[in-house]
Amino acid sequence: MISQTTTSPGALTSDAAGLREASEGLHARYRAVRSMTRSIAAGIPAEDQMVQSCPDASPMKWHQAHTTWFFETFVLRPYLAGYRPLREEFRWLFNSYYNSLGEEAPEKHLRASLSRPSLEEVTAFRSHVDAAMENLLANSMNDEAARRVVLGLNHEQQHQELMLTDIKHAFFSNPLRPAYRAIRLTEACNVAPSEFRWHRFHEGVTEIGYQLDAANCLDFCFDNEAPRHKVYLESFGIANRAVTCREYLEFMADNAYTRPECWLSEGWETVRKQAWRAPLYWERDATDSTGWRIFTLRGWHPLSTLLDTPVCHVSFFEADAFARWRGCRLPSEAEWELAAKGSQIRGNLLESGRFQPAAAPGEGMDQLFGDCWEWTASPYTGYPGYMPLPGALGEYNGKFMSGQMILRGGSCVTPESHLRATYRNFFHPATRWQFTGIRLAA
Repeated sequence: MISQTTTSPGALTSDAAGLREASEGLHARYRAVRSMTRSIAAGIPAEDQMVQSCPDASPMKWHQAHTTWFFETFVLRPYLAGYRPLREEFRWLFNSYYNSLGEEAPEKHLRASLSRPSLEEVTAFRSHVDAAMENLLANSMNDEAARRVVLGLNHEQQHQELMLTDIKHAFFSNPLRPAYRAIRLTEACNVAPSEFRWHRFHEGVTEIGYQLDAANCLDFCFDNEAPRHKVYLESFGIANRAVTCREYLEFMADNAYTRPECWLSEGWETVRKQAWRAPLYWERDATDSTGWRIFTLRGWHPLSTLLDTPVCHVSFFEADAFARWRGCRLPSEAEWELAAKGSQIRGNLLESGRFQPAAAPGEGMDQLFGDCWEWTASPYTGYPGYMPLPGALGEYNGKFMSGQMILRGGSCVTPESHLRATYRNFFHPATRWQFTGIRLAA
């Protein structure tokens, strides 16, 4: 409970002290998450914050408004008495796909056409909601309100990652190819790559999924991570690190993009229609020894300086084709979760400020968290006994369980506190604009 309990006069029970500590922790986390969003957007001109360069992306301005809309819609309106919205039109304008709210939002592909409200108005909207949230968080609230605040914070962290992936695509789509951060990456090109090794796991029954503590309103997982359940796995091996650009370049050099036997049928059709010959953000460059350069959030870099970093911005189809070419396969999500069990959430994540995958340090099971989201062979479906959240919040995950594949692990633009070994990300198999990479299994 976050709400205050009744105690004897003059006494503060240990439960009440724990509630106060939890409430203060939630308040501090709210401020930290909202501050990180401001930091990501800092220095980006209003013109850049309006761009929507592909159907998967949204303008940076919209991300800031939508995450604020979430707190207003699901926390402030139902739980803060006397709350008055800054503008009532924002209730439908910044909705995304919560159809059960009954007010149709503008179609996603039109978001870049909304010059109004201005960036200044969006910033004022965030300030307005933050002030109301400060009021709510400073006082006692019931468990359901607290759960919704925690969900809203995790929702905003998802959009922090999207702000960076979307602005990267926007800048790449601009003929001037501007950089998000002007400071260039530094790579030690003469360092030997982390040796490829297999980690072996024996057959048997294991448990996957998150075991939510229903009594603790601050304990959190997304509804698609539960319930925890048993699965049987055959013996398998999983790679100690992600596939590197050097290894993927060998796949390309073997003309794999022109060989249909490497590809799933839909993947082959996609390769032909889209004329793929390399990962997204790779471009021919005759001045580099590899013949390629890579666009990053820090601008262009020769591929020769990034050869031992994980290949990223590849689709599920490309990941699957590479695995077939190597005589391997992609891991199932259960295998990946078993391999990650007990591992600390640490790595090249958003807080590093690098914004680009880094070479594996060469210690044990590397790169499980950070660098790249790793495609698995598992389709996105509900676990046995899956139950979506009630009401409009139930539209958050469950309605997308069709035609998508699971990814695990997080990326170089994922906040550290956002991740768990049970975290299930999901995208359509042709998706490439995210930081998506490959880990092999056998």
